[in-house]
Amino acid sequence: MTSLSIVIPAKNEAGAIGDVVAKARSTYPDAEITVVNDGSTDDTAAVAAAAGATVITHPESMGNGAAVKAGARASSGDIICFMDGDGQHDAAELAPLIEKLDNGYEMAIGARDTGSHASVGRLFANGLYNRIASIMSGKKILDLTSGFRAVRAEKFKQFLYLLPNGFSYPTTITMAFLRSGYAITFEPISAAERVGKSHIRPIRDGVKFLIIIFKIATLYSPLKIFLPAAGVFFATGIGYYAYTYMTAGRFTNMSLLLFSASVIIFLIGLISEQITALTYSRS
Repeated sequence: MTSLSIVIPAKNEAGAIGDVVAKARSTYPDAEITVVNDGSTDDTAAVAAAAGATVITHPESMGNGAAVKAGARASSGDIICFMDGDGQHDAAELAPLIEKLDNGYEMAIGARDTGSHASVGRLFANGLYNRIASIMSGKKILDLTSGFRAVRAEKFKQFLYLLPNGFSYPTTITMAFLRSGYAITFEPISAAERVGKSHIRPIRDGVKFLIIIFKIATLYSPLKIFLPAAGVFFATGIGYYAYTYMTAGRFTNMSLLLFSASVIIFLIGLISEQITALTYSRS
């Protein structure tokens, strides 16, 4: 019989975590439920334990990704489900995700509808990530950053060394699965309004989310980004050389710089591609 573990990362979620755990416990009474208390300064740990969860506590906040990794390491189930501790996710919606795993998929992701995003900015950013990831992977990505997912534990644990400690872990694990040829799928969900204050800070995390775009490329196929960039520099160099040859009859240092830049960018992409291949061969 397939065993189930539910991992819930939480930081200062005392207002919601009790109901989240209680709902998960009533929906899946036989499941192993682990709350990773990521350096909370409120009663998150006590409330989660009282609701029936096993609690792992970080003495200081190490990040959402670090909490997810700690929960995954401690899990013994064949399937691990991840959900947030802020009240946005409903354990009852895990059933169709788990069913997808029974149908042969290695990971099933809850894809949020338009009204489930916290702001227009977040909706736009997630839409951009989804589009770029879809182009890179050749698969339609409906929600790259969703933290609500079910995955086969054996496959997930292969990539723990790749996962960052911050909020970009969903992006990393999704692209890692695709790069490794593991089948993933998406199921529509509706995320409720979170209880309490969000831990996302627009300016600080906006910069981090921009980095996610580059991580998408490096996690899947760096040459798909570096090769077009090299082509742009090379084409610009050709165009500028043609202009200076016709107007001044000479080859300029700027043309040489553009040609050199295109070669350097291409070589960086080639090396990155080899590093990416070696990274995944480790698993």
